[in-house]
Amino acid sequence: MTTPEQSQLGKASAYADQYDASLLFPLPRLPKRAEIGIAGAPPFFGADLWTAYELSWLGPRGKPQVAIAHVTVPCETPHIVESKSFKLYLNSFNNTRFASLEDVRARIRQDVSEAVWRGSAAPGTVGVKLVAPELFDQEPIHELDGLLLDRLDVECTQYTPAPELLAANHAEAPVTETLVSHLLKSNCLVTGQPDWGSVQIAYSGAQIDQAGLLQYLVSFRNHNEFHEQCVERIFMDVWTRCRPIKLAVYARYTRRGGLDINPWRTSHPQQLPRNVRTARQ
Repeated sequence: MTTPEQSQLGKASAYADQYDASLLFPLPRLPKRAEIGIAGAPPFFGADLWTAYELSWLGPRGKPQVAIAHVTVPCETPHIVESKSFKLYLNSFNNTRFASLEDVRARIRQDVSEAVWRGSAAPGTVGVKLVAPELFDQEPIHELDGLLLDRLDVECTQYTPAPELLAANHAEAPVTETLVSHLLKSNCLVTGQPDWGSVQIAYSGAQIDQAGLLQYLVSFRNHNEFHEQCVERIFMDVWTRCRPIKLAVYARYTRRGGLDINPWRTSHPQQLPRNVRTARQ
């Protein structure tokens, strides 16, 4: 089993400029899920929405080409891809010739699918969309919709995950609401570098105490975990502490190394959110 410490995170790396699929470094989801009480099938659906802003290759005549890549990795995959390895993998396209944009898309889809589904008895595929330069102007910017928790003037004293701050009022009628905060911060599991994000929590059920929820989200500030793991921890803490009927947690993290990672988890099947970047991304 591969571990984060075996990856290129926090290490000096040679940047290959010829295509090399072996640079992708898959990490199993299972160990971190076990930490938050998930045994067997998780109580959620969802995906990790990646955006790669630094993708380039050579056309058939050697002329550089560029595109933005949107990659959708189902949360059912047994692995994630460590982000620095994904950056190194994309850099390996830089001096490699491809016949067309579609050939590049197909190659990324094949390679990432193999990495994240590795070892699965029933492997699937990831989604890959490449946006050509003539369509860049159609890439929108939009903030997460919902009532802003950050308006609350709360005292914050805990900076490691404190699920005991979560509470819901089960004595009153259930509500349906969407809450948003821009104060999510955690740190890379290996390097300790800060990861900044906005998070949206949509739920139906007993009304969640908003002040406690905001304090809980702030409590991730000194926590070391990858983006996908933080969102699953938030989902499980809210799910078990507040017991909503339905729940969806969606975080959009600012980019690092030309990549942003935006995990989304939901208790019930529904359409994926649009992969639309926020102003900070």
